Amino acid sequence: MANEPFHATMKQTSLELKFPDQAERKNQPIAGFSTRRNGVSQTPFSSLNLGFHVPDEAKDVLKNREILAGDIERPLHQWVVGEQIHGAALAEVVSKDKGRGSTDHHDAISSVDGLYTDDQDVLLTALYADCVPLYFYAPKANRVGLAHAGWKGTTKNIAGEMINAWKQDGIKAEDIYAAIGPSIGKCCYEVDDGVVNQVNSLLLNKATLYEETSKGKYQLDLKAVNRELLLKAGVQLSHLSISSYCTSCSNLFFSHRKEEGKTGRMMAYIGLGEV
Repeated sequence: MANEPFHATMKQTSLELKFPDQAERKNQPIAGFSTRRNGVSQTPFSSLNLGFHVPDEAKDVLKNREILAGDIERPLHQWVVGEQIHGAALAEVVSKDKGRGSTDHHDAISSVDGLYTDDQDVLLTALYADCVPLYFYAPKANRVGLAHAGWKGTTKNIAGEMINAWKQDGIKAEDIYAAIGPSIGKCCYEVDDGVVNQVNSLLLNKATLYEETSKGKYQLDLKAVNRELLLKAGVQLSHLSISSYCTSCSNLFFSHRKEEGKTGRMMAYIGLGEV
């Protein structure tokens, strides 16, 4: 994993993301993706489950979030979580939204799968167990974003929706950095004609996106689909980072597919660094 953008830390509760060519910037955002390690939840959510919406003990989920908050030094009152309905709707997060969804799923920002902010004191967060985390950073505009892209959100082009929303605010696509985080890989993600037809509707170079393995069955590369959508939206290839981690292959992560739905959730997070 020589070019892997997500790096292990001493705490082991999360992998740290560094955007390319940004190491010297003082306002490098804090960004990463949690593992399933060093939490308090019991089987089948062992151990760092961060999702309130799965049938885990709420007190354990809250404790797990407090553990991660301490490790990344961003308190829960700064966190913001979206509801995540496998769509492509976005929300701009402002100061008054701080804390929404951080200690209770019911006050998360409703009906959105993408969040972005210019606020220095906000940590954007989203939950995953195979779906694709998409991270966005515009250093010149001092803006960050985060999106949850399962196959539905991917084929609804949530990646392009984020870039287009930022363009409308005067941010050039070529000035945006993006990262594709740990998610289920082509190796482990079998889909049917219904999903592949939705992918084909995006009019991308499908030769690189999936492989038919038997009649009506395909191995789909969701990361590659999102890569092509980001490039199509104008993100420069040199500004795009892609994780090689497969959440189904690696024992670092929860996997909805591998564990047949009875599992916990990881968390992606991103927030602006100190100016």
